[in-house]
Amino acid sequence: MFLTFGQLAGLIAALAFLVLVIYLCRVLARLTSTVSELTKSIKTLTEDADDISEKIEDLLVKTNSLMDDVNQKSSKLDPLFQATSDLGESVSDLNQASRNFVENMGNSTHGLVKTSTMLKNGLRAIKLINKLRKNNMM
Repeated sequence: MFLTFGQLAGLIAALAFLVLVIYLCRVLARLTSTVSELTKSIKTLTEDADDISEKIEDLLVKTNSLMDDVNQKSSKLDPLFQATSDLGESVSDLNQASRNFVENMGNSTHGLVKTSTMLKNGLRAIKLINKLRKNNMM
């Protein structure tokens, strides 16, 4: 059994092709396994994403409900803040009226002091005149 160069080349090519086919079969088997795992992972991720989406939707509904409740309660506080503001303005007006009153009383008191001093001086003058008259008449 002698092989010619052509037969030997064909045999080498057939063996190389057989090795290539075996290698490709192993690669395809691994690729199939990887694609199968990838499909499982995507399925799991999709299910998890659906669960997260549902939970987010529930959370948004609860948040909207909570915000409505907060808005209602804060609208009930608006009159309180308005009353506080009005009270502050009233206190400010009262303070200004008190200042004006004290200022007016100060001005009035100043006039009263002058009048009182003039009356005292007038009474002294009358006493002095009466005293002088008594002295002259005696």
